[in-house]
Amino acid sequence: MLAPPLSCGGPCIVLLLSTLQHSEARSCHGCQSMTSVLCFVPAPSVLLEALKINMCQDVNKPKHYTTDYYMQNLVVRRGQEFVMQVTFNRPLAPEDDFHIEFTIGSDPSPNKGSLVMVTFGNRGSSSWSGRILQSQGTSVMFGITPDAAAIVGKFQVYVAISTGMGMQRSKRDPTTDLYLLFNAWCPDDHVFLPNEAERQEYVLNDEGVIYQGSSSSVVDRPWTFGQFERGILDACIFVLDASQMPIYDRGNVVKLVRVGSAMMNSQDDNGVMVGNWSNDYSMGKPPTSWTGSTKILLQYANTGVPVCFAQCWVYAGVFNTFLRCLGIPARVITNYNSAHDNTGNLKTDLLFNADGTPDRRNTRDSIWNYHCWNEVMIKRPDLPPGLEGWQVVDSTPQETSDGFFRCGPAPVIAIKEGHVCYPFDCGFVFAEVNSDVVFLKRDKYGNLTPFRVDKTYVGEKILTKAVGSQQQNNITNTYKYPEGNNHRASNPTRDPERMWLTWLSLHLQCVIGQDVQLVATFKNQGKVLRNVTAHLDCDIIFYTGVVASHFKDITFDVTVLPYQSELHQNLVVQSLNTTGKHASDAVCTDGGMFCVLNTLLCVIFREIPPQATITWQETFIPWLPGLRRITALMDCQEVRQVTSTT
Repeated sequence: MLAPPLSCGGPCIVLLLSTLQHSEARSCHGCQSMTSVLCFVPAPSVLLEALKINMCQDVNKPKHYTTDYYMQNLVVRRGQEFVMQVTFNRPLAPEDDFHIEFTIGSDPSPNKGSLVMVTFGNRGSSSWSGRILQSQGTSVMFGITPDAAAIVGKFQVYVAISTGMGMQRSKRDPTTDLYLLFNAWCPDDHVFLPNEAERQEYVLNDEGVIYQGSSSSVVDRPWTFGQFERGILDACIFVLDASQMPIYDRGNVVKLVRVGSAMMNSQDDNGVMVGNWSNDYSMGKPPTSWTGSTKILLQYANTGVPVCFAQCWVYAGVFNTFLRCLGIPARVITNYNSAHDNTGNLKTDLLFNADGTPDRRNTRDSIWNYHCWNEVMIKRPDLPPGLEGWQVVDSTPQETSDGFFRCGPAPVIAIKEGHVCYPFDCGFVFAEVNSDVVFLKRDKYGNLTPFRVDKTYVGEKILTKAVGSQQQNNITNTYKYPEGNNHRASNPTRDPERMWLTWLSLHLQCVIGQDVQLVATFKNQGKVLRNVTAHLDCDIIFYTGVVASHFKDITFDVTVLPYQSELHQNLVVQSLNTTGKHASDAVCTDGGMFCVLNTLLCVIFREIPPQATITWQETFIPWLPGLRRITALMDCQEVRQVTSTT
């Protein structure tokens, strides 16, 4: 500090020394000559020391919507001020030089944002801002505002004080570690979501519904995301660590969701879950037995070994937990009649032999009964304006993207407009929801000729859970324009001479243990009578369109009058019985497993006799207020996905 000019009775020099190692030589104000007198400016005789750091969780958590996180440490969201209280060994003096440090990673650096020094007063600060809110005696209350683009993860907190020997930091205290998340409430954050009801649903709701079945018979599957459960936030950070994603990139939401998409599957990076569509789950748990995400993430974090097994809805459910836990608005999407374009031509090509039988050997594309993925609400500074908003991200390993099995983020608006050139993977998603199904027949020379094009089958219905309720929300119009709209992409040209016949529909109803009755309807759109030879191919398939077994071929003749429709009704396939016994006599002998949603409870019965009733009692202790659901699920080899919710 500079001392004021001093006066003396004669020629003098004044040397000002302070115990803060500051000295200054000045001439006397009275005679302007030099003197040999030494003068000392008093300073605090005790070095400043931080004794205690209080992260003020009771104050911060409600303001940051993080009260539900079941953990000992403070969890806050970036771009929003939080308070912390520091107790020093003495009151602060104006000349005290100190700052608060936040570090993350093994090699923190100010240049990479992993070492943040928050200063107070006139001293220059970092991208995080700080202010002194209150000072009472030795206790000081600070307000800290992290940058809206700060790194997301677990920070260590220190108080650093300047001494004669350099900067002295407070001792390491794990209880003061700070978790920093994305902030959907902050307009400057790239995950900002302006609607409060949507924030409550897509960030804070820890349970939901995943839709399965078919477009005409939708099945609700309850799912517990459990992003606030004990250990889940640490498990999500472990996933990022396992991916070896650089610390300095973890504030970039586009890069983070792309890494997360790859890490949910174990296809090429030892990620969270192993996919299995073989119907042989002897080395793990069947995908149908999972009721939520928490057990999967905790098992992976504790062992580092991918969890067996998952299919698309499990990938989507666990990925949704990962995203919401880190503060990213996310929801699960189900696309019915979802195409898988293996050839990259934005069409779904189904090949047939000359006799009308499917050419499975050479057909590379497929259509899934349904497929689940996720959407995230983020800004896209890497793309032109107008492409922000909901983005498709898919962690089911289908195709590689930049060398890893992952997909997205792909702007939903770009998919709707057909702008398939934008990153990431817009073309693949476009084909999933809006590709034409082209039926091609191979002649004896090997030439392929299209004989039918279906514009409406793929992406027939796209659903997600509605905000604030358990109802369905049909969002098909966000992905595609209605059929016949001028925006609709053009289809391959169809030969009008070959389109005189339309196969209108195939009506059937399946009941276990009974024959399947099929009704096929043909319509002659020409003016000449037509004799038709039709071939019906009967398969048992997985929901992915992969054939599990082929069990019947039926060839029949139909005569269709001009401009008339003909119904062919006497098509009996065979009795369907999935257990080898009549449905009422089925015995579950491989171990019926009952799981209760939102807990890790599983009860195993080695055998359940026919017509038996199984009853047991459990006690629950809720740790969060509010209405909760309980779902019981029974899963065994003979009967899958038997659920009940209350």
